[in-house]
Amino acid sequence: MASKSLTHFIEYLEKENELIRVKGYVNPELEITEIVDRFSKSENGGKAILFENTGTRFPVLINAMGSHKRMCMSLGVEKLDDIGKEIEKIFTDITEPKANIFEKLKLLPKLSNISSWIPKTISGRGKVQEVIHENPDLTELPVLKCWPEDGGPFVTLPMVITKDPLSGIRNVGMYRLQIFEKNLTGMHWHKHKVGARHFDEYKKLGKKMPVAVALGGDPAYTYAATAPVPDNVDEFLLAGFLRKQKVELVKCITQDIEVPADADIIIEGYIDPQEDFIWEGPFGDHTGFYSLADWYPKFHVTCITHRKNAIYPATIVGVPPMEDAWIGKATERIFLAPIRLAMLPEIIDYSLPFEGVAHNLTVVKINKTYPGQALKVMNAMWGAGQMMFNKIMIVVNQDIDIHNYKELSKTIYKNINPDKDIHFSSGPLDVLDHSSTKYTYGSKLGIDATTKFEEELDETNSTDIVQVSNVNLNELRKNVSEIKNLQIINEYGILVIALEKKSKQQIQQTAELLHKQLELSSFKFIVFVDEFVDVNDTSMITWIASGNIDPKRDAIVLKANEKTFSKIYIDATRKSLKKDGFKRNWPNVVVSSDETIKLIDNKWDNLGLGKFISSPSLKYKKLNSNLGAIAEE
Repeated sequence: MASKSLTHFIEYLEKENELIRVKGYVNPELEITEIVDRFSKSENGGKAILFENTGTRFPVLINAMGSHKRMCMSLGVEKLDDIGKEIEKIFTDITEPKANIFEKLKLLPKLSNISSWIPKTISGRGKVQEVIHENPDLTELPVLKCWPEDGGPFVTLPMVITKDPLSGIRNVGMYRLQIFEKNLTGMHWHKHKVGARHFDEYKKLGKKMPVAVALGGDPAYTYAATAPVPDNVDEFLLAGFLRKQKVELVKCITQDIEVPADADIIIEGYIDPQEDFIWEGPFGDHTGFYSLADWYPKFHVTCITHRKNAIYPATIVGVPPMEDAWIGKATERIFLAPIRLAMLPEIIDYSLPFEGVAHNLTVVKINKTYPGQALKVMNAMWGAGQMMFNKIMIVVNQDIDIHNYKELSKTIYKNINPDKDIHFSSGPLDVLDHSSTKYTYGSKLGIDATTKFEEELDETNSTDIVQVSNVNLNELRKNVSEIKNLQIINEYGILVIALEKKSKQQIQQTAELLHKQLELSSFKFIVFVDEFVDVNDTSMITWIASGNIDPKRDAIVLKANEKTFSKIYIDATRKSLKKDGFKRNWPNVVVSSDETIKLIDNKWDNLGLGKFISSPSLKYKKLNSNLGAIAEE
């Protein structure tokens, strides 16, 4: 179902009992975030929330796609897998051999449907241009300051529309905008993104770059701006396919660029590639850590247009799970079919666990038919679009339920010899990866947890499940006094140890000492975390362990002896210059301030938010040893 506007979508949410209206005043600075974070981390993503009193003329809609159900509602399907199945059927119908002219003629309705999804520029003005501000003032919008150490207020759900100056091909990306003045923001596009490539082309030509930022309209537009479509594929074509109705575009008022006619708000402007960049950030990011300040282009706003009854859409990101996790889940399900059809037919399924924040952790299920196939899949995936940012990839056989983490852990334990089945590679990493030794470049970890063919086996491989040992904390502390706590992750060969780290050498020395301990003989994975990490929280451990490592630097593989399996020891502690020789600034975890938490606690009942939910930040505050966006040391 195509939505005509955010107002239309809000009616749909309300009909399905998926919306809470908040009529009392809530400040867009920090307060909205604290409320939404409590709902986002609730069971099934809580509810969408419409804040009707923001101190501006515009209500704020947030968490609108923050559950499986609402993500499906946004894209007009019962199940997210339905979209991938439709893509696969279209591809198969078009490409399979046709026996005769009559079979070919049967394709015409399908081809007609495809043509009906192509975006179209219409004459005149659109609904989004009912109100025009040629003296624009961004402070009139309820732009959120999300977290206490953010550099300022940020537009967090923008569809940034640019064009290649040579080919004219459009791109729609999602790049945050920090507001500096009433008509000036930063443009936070990363070096790997298409918008940044367009910028480079304008710079070569010595021309100013027209840019438009669309907000609202059909949620399918917003999703399409996040989707990892191939370069030179128009995201509005994807949106047309998703909503089964073409996107109608109109010319901007002050820039030579087209925007959705039925969006809610448009911010028009330009970037001058000859200008100096602006110091943008910090920003509490989807990794759960602050992305630290850096230099980005200036976006000059020349006009703001909007509907008469416009809604301002926003999202917040931080420690997972949050709304972006469900958007990522849609991408996972939609793009399975294209990956399989275009590149890797042996892939049956893949999963991006929420704790892996999209790029840190991927689990792939394949139909394995020959030795070395898992490595082939790893290398192919690491060379595919945004999957190049993946840091840890686990590959399993076709009979494994990759969404059942207990079964997955058992499979990894059974099929892994850490000395033989752990593979390191190097390549590009996401700009937001805080743990790599080098900015945007580091190592990757591939785990071949498939059942091995004879050619892949040697005498050290074990296919037996061994009951893991009970571990006595006090006994271990006799040898390593810095150990503060430990926990076995389910019963399958993963031990998490929280310790007071004093140096990088200490990790190596501790690993070598533990490797001699008979009571640890049945473990294959031992993960070191900082002393304040909750070792009983599997979700927290997964998030920390996948986010805090540069795999090749932080993995110690020790070979089997007559008493123990081979083991991999992972240093998932925070890194610093003093203790590790780590030369980049390490960011703090994103949490609310005590003042904001208390304020919302006190306002909760008066805002009609339902049953009280305590602040998730209380659980994560202990992970930071100081205030500010940058961790000390």
